[in-house]
Amino acid sequence: MLYWALVFFVVAIVAGVLGFGGVAAATAEIAKILFFVFLVLLVVSLIMHVVRGRRPPAA
Repeated sequence: MLYWALVFFVVAIVAGVLGFGGVAAATAEIAKILFFVFLVLLVVSLIMHVVRGRRPPAA
């Protein structure tokens, strides 16, 4: 997901340089949304890892 956020960010930069303001704004918003979704999933994953902890090995 972080990969797609970076792809949309690069597309937004290229579109902005070429003068496509509407396309640049739209892709920048998509990149921002994907980045925040990535951050939320990362935090949830880290919390779940801490909560579960390590289980003792089976005997």
